[in-house]
Amino acid sequence: MKLLIQGNNIQVTESIRNYVEKKLEKAVKHFQHLATKMDVHLSVERNARISNKHKAEVTVYANGTVIRAQENSENLYASIDLVSDKIARQLRKYKERMLAKKTHTTEKTVNAVEEKMVEPSLVGDRQPQLPPEVVRVKYFAMPEMTVEEALEQLQLVDHDFYMFRNKETGEINVIYERNHGGYGLIQPRK
Repeated sequence: MKLLIQGNNIQVTESIRNYVEKKLEKAVKHFQHLATKMDVHLSVERNARISNKHKAEVTVYANGTVIRAQENSENLYASIDLVSDKIARQLRKYKERMLAKKTHTTEKTVNAVEEKMVEPSLVGDRQPQLPPEVVRVKYFAMPEMTVEEALEQLQLVDHDFYMFRNKETGEINVIYERNHGGYGLIQPRK
């Protein structure tokens, strides 16, 4: 498995690298057949008003699924400990869900999304342009899935929202974590 360790406002020393490798190796040892690549991003905030300055983020790529966790604390090594425990829990949850799906269904869950070209009459002679305030663009595959599957993905990536193509309607939806608990679903109006 590939392991990439990066630092922001911190130099990744040999001792830090060894500690990360040891902790994450222990966290994913039962899931190495699932994980193909692991990215680790360590950072230290320079703002004096932030109490938990040390952040550790781990992204695991497992069989086409992205599993992500991040933790902040007052100590870099404590952040690494916390994030390795969290990623181990998420990998265990992912493996249990995969095994449960295998026993309940035999059909393939991955469907290819057919690409549709934009009709030239809609584009005209204009060139696509992004607004100047966009600083990063991400591209990702968007297979069709049910709302329940999207909720599982949201919990695995450790983000506030997850965008997906709804299997029932074929439209793009967003599922998000509500501030006061629970989840919300954004759908286009018909």
